[in-house]
Amino acid sequence: MKTAIFDLDGTLADTSRDLLHAGNACFLADGYAPPLTHADHAAIALRGGRAMLRAGAEILNITWSEDEIQRHYPRLLQVYGENIDVHTVLYPGVLAALDRLAAAGWHLGICTNKPEGLAETLTAKLGIRDRFQALIGADTLPVRKPDPEALFEAIRRAGGDRAQAVLFGDTITDHTTARNAGIASVLVSFGPLGASVAEMGPDALLPHYDQIEDVLATLF
Repeated sequence: MKTAIFDLDGTLADTSRDLLHAGNACFLADGYAPPLTHADHAAIALRGGRAMLRAGAEILNITWSEDEIQRHYPRLLQVYGENIDVHTVLYPGVLAALDRLAAAGWHLGICTNKPEGLAETLTAKLGIRDRFQALIGADTLPVRKPDPEALFEAIRRAGGDRAQAVLFGDTITDHTTARNAGIASVLVSFGPLGASVAEMGPDALLPHYDQIEDVLATLF
């Protein structure tokens, strides 16, 4: 009944370049130069579309209210959906790690704040959807991470047990979700935030998917 639930963006796959492209498209449509670069804003991209729009507006020194952010958000989703896997790649070792866990009897699921439809599309294009018994997106339920119910539902749909579950993620949202649920959190240290994720106080760090069994052995 051991269950591993994974965040998607920044945990299983580096989606930052395609997300930034979609964010910049919103500013281009309003006549602004694209403000978001991968070198400086990859971490912001993995915090979601609205966070990118707020950051871009601040960089350009323009005032966008939350209503304005909401007005641009559908365009961002459309552009992203049309270019969802142009530059997105799985992190090294993901496929092999998932297959090893499945062979060892682990139940696997995804809990992401990406809209469910986009998450389904991306995981299918990346060839990993069939590795997971469950996928919970931002709009699957009335709540989303860091509400623990999103994580609980992912565990339930994966056929797992809360008492033997772990959440893999890359942000404070993932860490807080696990804490709210009373479930172990593992943060990857190969994403845009690097080893600084240790400052959040997760139960463990994952430096590479080749080491996933060693990390899980420390928790179970």
